[in-house]
Amino acid sequence: MLRSMTAFARSERPCDDWLIVWELRSVNHRYLELGLRLPEAVRSLEPTVRERMTQTLNRGKVDAALKLQSAPGTGAGLALNRPLVERLLDLTAEVESLMGPGTGLQVGDVLRWPGAVGEAELNQEQLQAGVLAGLDAALADLVATRAREGERIAQLLRQRCAGCAEQVARVRRRRPDVLARQRELLLARLAGLPVEPDSNRLEQELAIAAQRLDVAEELDRLDAHLAEIGDVFVRGEPVGRRLDFLSQELNREANTLSSKSCDTETTRAAVELKVLIEQMREQIQNVE
Repeated sequence: MLRSMTAFARSERPCDDWLIVWELRSVNHRYLELGLRLPEAVRSLEPTVRERMTQTLNRGKVDAALKLQSAPGTGAGLALNRPLVERLLDLTAEVESLMGPGTGLQVGDVLRWPGAVGEAELNQEQLQAGVLAGLDAALADLVATRAREGERIAQLLRQRCAGCAEQVARVRRRRPDVLARQRELLLARLAGLPVEPDSNRLEQELAIAAQRLDVAEELDRLDAHLAEIGDVFVRGEPVGRRLDFLSQELNREANTLSSKSCDTETTRAAVELKVLIEQMREQIQNVE
């Protein structure tokens, strides 16, 4: 089964008064390249995150971003510095005893006091478990998206392969007529010469010319490569590199077919083959 390297996935997971948000973006790349952006609170999880992503993905440039957001309306992430506030209140009472009542700090003054309100301490064990569970959900979504996109690519490749097979069959049908016509042309040219050619030598030269122009081997190899691509579609492993190699081999045979062509229709078929193969190669670049 083909899987694309281009996909996006997002997962949200509540954890107490927090919301754990993972966003994964992947594009095509020759190898697996991971870019992680983790909050400082869970920086220690980076090796584990990398290991899980490496076990799940094989190729592609993947950017993974983790956000820790306070759940709406909960005030998560804030904590009162109780010792500091109590000390402020004690000082306020002392000042009031000197200046008179009504001159103390208001609640808003206390909350705005530097250090009075800070970030709440997180339950690291629970937070890390939530982060990894959210990562697993995002990875599963990313793989599913890659699979859906891969199926679309597979359909396009099957269409292009069918077009290539049609062009190969077209050339194969014309091959006997092309060889016969070339033989007739060579004999006609020899007939115009003022000398009588040696019959044995003539047959040898005709056989050599026919072999030089014959494209049977190229057609057979094209059919074999197309059949191999069809087998690759049903493999349960990453096949992007194999498909890339096969597309290069198809292009090589199409170029040889074009260079050997001595017939307009064969040349047209070779050009159409190269167009279809190039379209395949563009799609294959995104296959994992």
